[in-house]
Parts: sequence; C-alpha cells; structure tokens
Amino acid sequence: MIELQDAAYGYGGGSLLSDINLRLAPGSFHFLTGPSGAGKTTFLKLCYADLHATSGRVTLFDQDTSEMSRDDVAQARQRMGVVHQDCEFLDHLPLSENIALPLTVAGRGGAEQDGNLSELMGWVGLSARADALPPELSGGERQRAALARAVITDPDVILADEPTGNIDWEMSLRLLQLLVELNRMGKTILIATHDLALIRAAKAQVSARVLRIAGGRLQLAGADL
Repeated sequence: MIELQDAAYGYGGGSLLSDINLRLAPGSFHFLTGPSGAGKTTFLKLCYADLHATSGRVTLFDQDTSEMSRDDVAQARQRMGVVHQDCEFLDHLPLSENIALPLTVAGRGGAEQDGNLSELMGWVGLSARADALPPELSGGERQRAALARAVITDPDVILADEPTGNIDWEMSLRLLQLLVELNRMGKTILIATHDLALIRAAKAQVSARVLRIAGGRLQLAGADL
C-alpha cells in the first residue's frame, strides 16, 4: 500500500529524515513516536505525497510518488483518509456538510452521501450536532468530526497526526476505540503521537507496531512502552 525505501527528506541544505524504510501492509496498525520536531508530520506528508522524498523512493499503491501527476496523487488520496493535527473546517458550513465534503468533491453525492453520512455521524456520536457550525464544537467533537471526514470515502489507509493532542483522556480513549474498530474492519492505520499511555492502551486491544523517529532515522520502539 505505502512503502518507503531508503527515503530521505531535507530542506535548506539540512537533512530531517534519512534512510527511512517501512512498508505499511494492508490491515496493519502502526504508531509513530518521537519528540516534537523529530519529523513525524513530515513523515506522514511523505506517505500521502504532500512532500516528495529528496532521495530514495516512496510508493503509493505501487506507484512511485516522484512519477505521479497531480491527478494520480488525487486519485491515490481517494483511497486514503488523513486526520490533520489542526482539524480545519469551513466555519460557514454546518458540521454535516463539512464531514461530507470529500464525497461532494469526489462527485459522490445524493443517496450514497446521505446514507454514509447519517451512519457515520451516529458512529462517532455526532448525530445531534449535525447542524452545528465548527466554532460551536468542543475539542473532542472536532477531533471526532475530523476522523469522520477522513473515513467517509471508505479509504484503505488512515493517517492521523496527533489525533488526541488537544483532548482529555476519556475522549482520547473513545477516539482510539474508533480507530481500533476501523482496523478490525481491515483498514491500515498509522498514528503519529507522543502519547505513550495511548499506545499502551491500544496494544491491549490490537496488534500494533510502534516506531520511533530519532536522529532523523526510523527505529522500532523498545518494549519499555
């Protein structure tokens, strides 16, 4: 699905990531850890072709990202759901329309959108907030809405950047449970997080591989987690 082979990324003459090797297999669950500034967000951007490796190779669904056109990237991203750290929404649109935007953009509106949206909003516990505007939402509601928007197109891969960074522990566990359920449905999950307690909670429920970025390189995290 997504594979990095000796991938590196740098800018301004410096190297942020180097010698990165990883294959995200179908149905796998990965955590990505590391201190702030280590390159977790950059790593995720390489995975969904928002950035291109300065050396090495990154492939999305067997396509080399360095050779993909904008249309190729757009098509590949229809198979990916990305939960960004900042959870940006269009403030003038109600929550239901914000969540449905990926279907609208893909031209998959009508009955499919209505059915998927209703089911999904119930699944993330936001049915009662369908008409709310984004500024009216709590932090936990925004995070759940971001996850709903990321998965409404039924993607094969879900990439989440610090999805529990701004919410309390109880809501973090709820969001984690949603991601675990998605993995049990066969989705490939990659979560970037600094929250080791969240990783421990996940490992009690699902077989998760924990990776750490240190010194610009990717390592398997130790059993101390």
